[in-house]
Amino acid sequence: MSYTDIFANELQLKLRGGAKLYDVRERDEYEGGHIPGAVNLPLSELQGRTDEIQTPAVVVCLSGGRSAQAAASLTECGKQDVMNLVGGTMGWMREGRSVNVGQEP
Repeated sequence: MSYTDIFANELQLKLRGGAKLYDVRERDEYEGGHIPGAVNLPLSELQGRTDEIQTPAVVVCLSGGRSAQAAASLTECGKQDVMNLVGGTMGWMREGRSVNVGQEP
C-alpha cells in the first residue's frame, strides 16, 4: 500500500470529491500562508494524531518533502487513499494561486 502524488492543478477536483487537506508544517509556517481549507496537523504531532485523519486525504507542506514523509507514514499506519501534493504550498503559489494567512476559522 502506498500513497499517490498529485499536482496543484488536481487539488481542487480532489477536494470537491470529498478529500480533506492537511498541512503538516509547524503552526508558525502554516499561519504564514497556507492553501485555503487546509487543516494544520504538524508532522511532529502526526504519529499521535493519525485517528484525526479523514480519508481521502491530501497532505501538503512547503515544497513536498515533509508531506511525502507524512503520506508514507499514514499509509504505513493503514490509512488508504492518501495523496501527497507535489511541489507543496510553494508550487501552489507559483501557479498564481492564493493562500490564507493565520488560522482557519
